[in-house]
Amino acid sequence: MERTSRIVCAGLALILGINAVVQMAQPFWWYNAVPGVPATGPYNPHFVKDIGAAYLAAVLGLAWFAARPRQGWPALVAGGLFLGLHAGVHVFDASCSADPVRDLVRDFPGVFLPAIAAILVAVVFRPKEA
Repeated sequence: MERTSRIVCAGLALILGINAVVQMAQPFWWYNAVPGVPATGPYNPHFVKDIGAAYLAAVLGLAWFAARPRQGWPALVAGGLFLGLHAGVHVFDASCSADPVRDLVRDFPGVFLPAIAAILVAVVFRPKEA
């Protein structure tokens, strides 16, 4: 089970890391390429890069856990916290939209699934009390 969780975190780190780098290097392209993003408001390159930087921090936590679970667990928790809070923003925004189910379905693979996976791994592999 630990090996599977490490693989999940490494895979998430890779996918989300590519996303973060693209956000920071090509924010306008990213803004127009990701479904639903233009509906969130006008393009703001600084904001897109900020979110890319936050994703990169989460990626580092996922990667650290994948490489060294015992030492990297606190970083995984921090990364999972960002992903979970980000997912919460998407839930709120969907609840205010004209078609919340469509928004939730659209965001599930890229927003909710990574958050669920990171948080689940962090909970399952929480260090035992000494």
